[in-house]
Parts: sequence; C-alpha cells; structure tokens
Amino acid sequence: QVQLVESGGGLVQAGDSLRLSCVASGRADSTNAMGWFRQAPGKEREFVATISWSGDTTGYAEFTKGRFTISRTNTKNTIYLQMNNLKPDDTAVYYCAAGTGGSLRSVWTRRGDYNYWGQGTQVTVSS
Repeated sequence: QVQLVESGGGLVQAGDSLRLSCVASGRADSTNAMGWFRQAPGKEREFVATISWSGDTTGYAEFTKGRFTISRTNTKNTIYLQMNNLKPDDTAVYYCAAGTGGSLRSVWTRRGDYNYWGQGTQVTVSS
C-alpha cells in the first residue's frame, strides 16, 4: 500500500502563487509516475500534471499554459506543484496520485492509470 498526503492549499487572490506538496509513504518505492488532478464543484476530476519516476519526463494539461510546474525530489517520494498566476477557475480540490505500472519514465494523464490517491487539498482563488 502507498499513502499519499497533500498539503499547501489555501485561499489566495487572483494572480497569487501556491505550491502544493505530496508526500508518499508506505511502499512508495513501488510507484513510478505521479501526478496531480483537480476537481471543482459539480465537475469531474481532471488531469493537471504528471511526472515520471526519473523526473525527466513531465506532462501538463493545456489549461496550465506554463503557469504550473510539477517537480519531484531526488528521494522520489515527494512531488510538488508550483502554481503561479492563479485564476478563479483554478479553484478546486487538488489530488495527488501515484501509479505502480509502466516504467521509470512513464507519465500518465488518465485517472485509471493511477492506483493510489490522496485525500486532496482545497485551493480557492478569489477574484
């Protein structure tokens, strides 16, 4: 089992920045790609960003448009999502996810590719 704990959410104003963190524990060494998803009220959970175990491959949703950056620590058990120039449309619960399939350079954008999920952290952006 892998446990994922997110932190770093909060209430900010449009144009501000936030950095989300996700720490993996348990059998974290069994995971490969990790990613961030988000879910706004009344909407489906959507892909935000993904990073390979090696850290050298990343992928982003179009709406991030260079505002968001995903990164991973050398120990591989923590990922971050740096979010700049936040907009009210970014308001959502942000979830961390980890997958055990694929290879060290795999990245995934689909929810079904991930085995483990965190509880989420709320991000609220006021206008």
